[in-house]
Amino acid sequence: MYSHPTAVIDEGSVIGDGSKIWHFAHICDGAEIGKGCNFGQNTMVAGGVRIGSNVKVQNNVAIYTGTVIEDDVFLGPSCVLTNVTNPRSQVVRRGLYEKTLIRRGATVGANATIVCGITLGRYAFIAAGAVVAKDVPDYGLIVGVPGRLVGYMSRHGHLLRFEENGHATCPESGFVYEQDGEAVRCLDLDEEQALPADLSEGAKSYDDFKKGIHEGH
Repeated sequence: MYSHPTAVIDEGSVIGDGSKIWHFAHICDGAEIGKGCNFGQNTMVAGGVRIGSNVKVQNNVAIYTGTVIEDDVFLGPSCVLTNVTNPRSQVVRRGLYEKTLIRRGATVGANATIVCGITLGRYAFIAAGAVVAKDVPDYGLIVGVPGRLVGYMSRHGHLLRFEENGHATCPESGFVYEQDGEAVRCLDLDEEQALPADLSEGAKSYDDFKKGIHEGH
């Protein structure tokens, strides 16, 4: 584990091997962080928070008590997590914090707000600036204020275009996904399995994939 000299790591916190804690971050007593995580400048993890492995937290993100984050989650710069739906300065609600669960592989974009008490499904994709106040299904793409489900993103972060047979293919991995109502699953790799090594590093930019889609039409 590496921590920058300006970071504050409280005694009683647990941080896994290979994790990096950068400038002015604060990891509080009672926080648990897995292996290979990265916490950017001015981040905070409160006591009682549980974070899995390979989680990337960008600058200016505070993760409050009541939050559980599974493996492989990405939290974009200045996104907001909460733990009380109806906060009042005059009313003390410690011990009444609401649980927010961010499941494996989910992405929360820059400046998005996640209202507490909900679950973001596996590989959900929350667009920058969205405000999310209800559960999101696996692979669900949420945009806008209030956040609305507008589609589904593949595990590699590409919009899935479902055919009449309910199947869609990710243009980067080639994995096939199946849709049944609001439920989407990958037919080629179980959601709890890690990506194969040859698919764990991008080779083309998102713009390149978009150009390929337009040229194909």
